[in-house]
Amino acid sequence: MAPYDVITFDCYGTLIDWESGIRAAFESAGVDGAVALRRYAEIEPQVERERYRSYRDVLRETASRITPNVGLAESLPSWKPFPDTNPALQRLRRAGIRLGILSNVDDDLIAETRKYFTVDFDFVITAQQVRSYKPGHPHFLEARKRIGNAKWLHAAQSNLHDIVPANQLGIPNAWINRHSQSPLPGGKPTCEFANLTELADAVT
Repeated sequence: MAPYDVITFDCYGTLIDWESGIRAAFESAGVDGAVALRRYAEIEPQVERERYRSYRDVLRETASRITPNVGLAESLPSWKPFPDTNPALQRLRRAGIRLGILSNVDDDLIAETRKYFTVDFDFVITAQQVRSYKPGHPHFLEARKRIGNAKWLHAAQSNLHDIVPANQLGIPNAWINRHSQSPLPGGKPTCEFANLTELADAVT
């Protein structure tokens, strides 16, 4: 029997290779993709903290602070899953685990991304729905309402956006540490894996 009834995932960075997508978008505008990606990772959380705005606007504003005329929102529907994503999700689904997504994105954008997944999700909670961005707590509080007393694990690549707030709320979590990073203060995960294959191995 699987140790969890429900596993929720962050989407971009955990299931979807957003870094390759963003790098390609900036490189198409003649900008060094590696430099732009580092600046994006610094600027995006700042933009999200300023006030709630749609994720399209977050993408637009973040990109504009790096270079003009980069259509990140337009490129997002082309961002692809990691190679391990769909096989792992299929294994979890076969084990009878319910699946959810908690994502800092708009409903219409994640609808485009969901076309790449080979399983369906029981629920998807977006920033647009809760009018907030992680590491704020509203995504997690809404998920808790929907999940109830079921055994729940939250899995994510971002220590800042997901693992730290999950710890603050007492939610068991799995850090998908794709880049072999060190945890932030308050970001020591319940468990840690290098990829989703390792997660599926551990819970099925």
